[in-house]
Order: sequence, then structure tokens, then C-alpha cells
Amino acid sequence: MELRQLEYFVAVAEERNFTRAAEKVRVAQPGVSAQIRRLERELGEQLLDRSGRSVRLTEAGAAVLPYARAALAAVAGARLAVDELTGLLRGHVAVGTVTSHSVDLPGLLAEFHDAHPAVEITLIEATSDELLEGLRTGRLDAAIVSVGATTPAGVELEVITDQPIVAAVSPDHELAVHSAISLDTLRGRALISLPRGTGLRTRIDEACAAAGFTPHIAFEASDPEVLAQLAERGLGAAILPGAFAEARSDRLRSVRIDRPALRGRLAFAWRADGPSGPAGRALVERARTALAAASAPERATG
Repeated sequence: MELRQLEYFVAVAEERNFTRAAEKVRVAQPGVSAQIRRLERELGEQLLDRSGRSVRLTEAGAAVLPYARAALAAVAGARLAVDELTGLLRGHVAVGTVTSHSVDLPGLLAEFHDAHPAVEITLIEATSDELLEGLRTGRLDAAIVSVGATTPAGVELEVITDQPIVAAVSPDHELAVHSAISLDTLRGRALISLPRGTGLRTRIDEACAAAGFTPHIAFEASDPEVLAQLAERGLGAAILPGAFAEARSDRLRSVRIDRPALRGRLAFAWRADGPSGPAGRALVERARTALAAASAPERATG
């Protein structure tokens, strides 16, 4: 019996899916399946029921699971004790980010790598909804996400920016003469937006639903720059962060959305009870310190 067999078994038991488990342990799916079958042969019992759409524990699997977790925790504890004795931090951190933002994430990760070269770092891009779910399940240690006024359940935040959400239009668009409009003004108009699951899209969808209508999303793109380009060509009103739209004021007009006012926050997020490993906790602490230092001059001059 090998530790990796126990690790793979626990991952499949938690994910209820071989593909997701393989992604979690960063091993090809056939390797995960083969090692678990070896474990089952050694124990003489089938641990997983593979007959349904999702993988389920058998009675034997349910009995083995707590012992497998305890064995893995004991090994992790032994490694942590040695690391703390020697002052070495190692392990793995998984970081996620939305597609477009102003944070120097490569710089932050490079500084962390310089300080802790034995820690492996992985980075993924996804929507805010997917990233938040990754934090809650432990697949991610930290993420840069877009959120509304309320902090999502199960996570803690360090807010990076808090800015209005605007309708960005071409100079000859009929809305370009307004500095602000009500949300209801967008009813039935062609809108250009990020896909579902992104922070900005969630804000506009929720606001429109509360106002009693469904927004007419004529164009979707995952890159805010593409949204700006579509709006510049007169194809609709792009729903964008205010600062992003203002930076393109030579070709776009930013129209503030009032009644209700729409705002979006970009934030560095982590699981509410903290990352499970010391490497993840060290990354979160370093990021919070760096972000607080970066925002201090803004607070002093704001």
C-alpha cells in the first residue's frame, strides 16, 4: 500500500469524479484509476462504485476513507514539523484569477517564488463564480475575483478596487449625450457583456432581474478590450468597470448607471477558514501585506 494510492482514493471520494480528482492531484486520469484498482486488489474489496454518473463510496470505501485521511494528515504533519524545524517552506499553492485586472499578479508570484523556491505554484484563469467555488472546495488557495457589495459566503476578501459599473458607448450612440442613466433605460437595448459567471455579468443580471426585466445581451466576449471595441463600432452599450472605460475616453463615452447605482469590486480572496497548507497561508499573508501597502498611498491622497 502506497501513500499516493491513498491520496488518489481520497481525491476521488471527495470529488466523486475521476477527471476532477486527477486534476486535483495533477496526475493523468488513467494513472489515478490504475493506482486505485491496485489499492482495491491489495485490500481485497471494491472501494468505489463506478456504475452511476458520479463515483460513490462502497461500504468498504466508507470504512477506509477516515483511515486514509488520517494517514495522509500524519505524513503532512511530519513534513510540516521538519519544515518548521529547518525554516523551509515547501508544498504547492494553487492560484486563480479573472481574465482582466490591474493587479501585478506575476510580480506577486515571482516575489513569493524568490522567498520560497521549494513551493510549486500553479495559476488558472476562470470566471469569478468558478474561482469562488474553487476556494470553497479547497482546489484553490487564493484568487483574484470580481464581486458585488456583499462578500460571498465561505470566503474572506482584501478589496483591491471598488468602482462604478458603466455603460460605455461610441460617441455617436444615442446614450452618449447622457452623463448618467437609470437602469431601466437599458431595457430592450443591445448590450455587450462578459459571459455568465463573471462578476460584471452577475451584477447586471441581478440588477435587471430586480427591476423586472432580462437584459438583451447582443454580444458576449471574455476579454473586456473586445467589449470596448464592439461598443466603439456602435454595436451596443458595453457593460464595463468605470476606470477601464474612462481609460478609453478618446473613443468611448462612459455613462454612469444610477437608480440603482451599480458598483463592482475587484478583490483578493481566500477561503474563510484559511488555506489548508502552510504554503497557501504564507501566500495569502504576503499578498495581503503587499496589497495593503499598495493601497496606502491612495488612502493618504484620497
